[in-house]
Amino acid sequence: MVARLVVFLTLFLAPASGFGQVTPAQTQEIIRHSAQATHSDWERAPGFDFCEVDKTKTGSRTSAVLMIAGSPYYRLVQVNGEDLSPDQEAAEKRRLASVIEERQRETPDEKAKRTAKYQKERQHDQQLLEQLTVAMNFTFAGHDVVDSHQVDVFEATPRPDYVPKSMETQVLTGMKGKLWIDKSSFRWVKVHAEVVKPVFMAGFLARVEPGTQFELQERPVNAEIWLPHQFTMQANAKVLFLVNKSSATDEIYFNYEPNGKLSIDSCKSKNASEHE
Repeated sequence: MVARLVVFLTLFLAPASGFGQVTPAQTQEIIRHSAQATHSDWERAPGFDFCEVDKTKTGSRTSAVLMIAGSPYYRLVQVNGEDLSPDQEAAEKRRLASVIEERQRETPDEKAKRTAKYQKERQHDQQLLEQLTVAMNFTFAGHDVVDSHQVDVFEATPRPDYVPKSMETQVLTGMKGKLWIDKSSFRWVKVHAEVVKPVFMAGFLARVEPGTQFELQERPVNAEIWLPHQFTMQANAKVLFLVNKSSATDEIYFNYEPNGKLSIDSCKSKNASEHE
């Protein structure tokens, strides 16, 4: 508690951080504290079920994302904002019941293999976001209000001495970004990053091109934890320097509830629109 009080006094009672410029030392402390808060929230995320809308050029799919025996299951709820037909709804209920029964019958080895795959995917995502604060130099860019939250804004540029921890984090060497950090909780209200120079990956067999970018927005779930609200990404790459590959992601997350408490009906479009 004493350490947390010191951080609070340093960052928020000092005149420079409240209404004027944030000093380089304060910037580093804010970034460090925000990384800790984000890591803590990420660790607690599997304790929640939630609704997810996946949008593409051809339409959307809404799912209830349910944590079942250590890994998530996507229970389809709507397509293009429309309820499933009675036959489709019955089929989804049967699939869910079948998955629950199947996971209950798993051997310890089978469960370990399934959950390890999920944890590996989480670690990749977590490492990319956490390494963002290590791979970049941050400078204070001003104050703002985002989604009713008072935020400090920081611009990020690549550190020339950064050594990527994995193939995925190599992309950070060619990115610039911006962080909107909530002044009272240190949470990332918004983070945006984009590739500004080509980045070679996979043994020089692929190159991530400028135009690749992502944006993550988070919102408070309760007084203690913030979790993702929207994630968008546009990826451009050239494989073997000949074949152009591009993809787009637009996902909205809402109605976080402790595991086992989520209502399927709460994921339907009339509820989703309230959270966009």
